[in-house]
Amino acid sequence: MKREKDEASVDAVVDGEAESGDRPTEDGDHTTAMAVEAVEAVATAAQDAVANAAQDIGAFIRSQRVAAKVSLRQLAERAGVSNPYLSQIERGLRKPSADVLAQIAKGLRVSAEVLYVRAGILEERPASPVRDALIADDSINERQKQMLLEIYESFRKENAISSTEHE
Repeated sequence: MKREKDEASVDAVVDGEAESGDRPTEDGDHTTAMAVEAVEAVATAAQDAVANAAQDIGAFIRSQRVAAKVSLRQLAERAGVSNPYLSQIERGLRKPSADVLAQIAKGLRVSAEVLYVRAGILEERPASPVRDALIADDSINERQKQMLLEIYESFRKENAISSTEHE
């Protein structure tokens, strides 16, 4: 019975419904109270990480937009999103989906991969002069860049496999 109550208390903390008086401390159950505090700390850290990621990607989008000398309204139009929504993204109030990031990247004429990495959707790949050159090339569009990068990566993987087979 006590365990069920403690589990309900932990669930309430995770769901944000617990009040300070709801913490399980009766009968000197210090371990349960510590577990609840640990869950609260993890939940807070996770919320902070999401908020920081949203602010980071928003600030990066704004800096890219300003560097490209594109107004908020122009980028919103190019990306197919509303001005207020783009403004909220830039201020870190909203975290855009991968689709919206791809549209924003297209509007800024930058690689979608760069925005995905900044947003924490993709892990950053090791630096490569070929990758960097392809991404920086303004004479090809996003789709062409992605195709060339995929071909390049497939050749690298194929060569890595064949070189390990010959050893």
